[in-house]
Amino acid sequence: LAVVQLFPAAPAPGSAADLADLAALRDWQGRRTPAECARAQAETSPSYDNFFGRLSPFPRPLPDRANVFFSLLAADAGAANQILKRRYQRPRPFLRDAALTPCITKPKGFAYPSGHATVAYLYGLVLSDLVPARRAAFLARGAEGGLDRVIGGVHHPSDVAASRALAEGLYEALQGVPAYRKELEALRRLLD
Repeated sequence: LAVVQLFPAAPAPGSAADLADLAALRDWQGRRTPAECARAQAETSPSYDNFFGRLSPFPRPLPDRANVFFSLLAADAGAANQILKRRYQRPRPFLRDAALTPCITKPKGFAYPSGHATVAYLYGLVLSDLVPARRAAFLARGAEGGLDRVIGGVHHPSDVAASRALAEGLYEALQGVPAYRKELEALRRLLD
């Protein structure tokens, strides 16, 4: 995909953008609340239910067809994400600055871009296709899922910003896939 091939690098270590990332993380660490940390911890598994269970337009439990669709969507986003993580190999913020202490489980692997944030925002975009009237709520929840990775201390803000760009690129690519459009029609019939 062009979105992966042309994806920009993370901010260079010591650059103004990189230093701003670290300053923002220190700021969040100083003001995050136990409730915010608990929410971020609850999202350490990037599943549909963890991100959108409370806003889901589908009946509960999530119908099998929708569960398979969102699982495959997450797998595809994860594959694109892993290509970029291996390419840029940006260390997690807590490995770069000993003053940063995550309030959630420390993940392994590289930081840029955030896989969780990519999945959360991509889910928000797809749900907006399914229920356009709720677009603002879905996109806000997707953005919150990314911010929670910053609040939790495991991603730089620029990791999350890059994830949003990646999700938007993947979403745009999906628009040209007939099977995706057909599956959306099938999923619309499952909505509450």
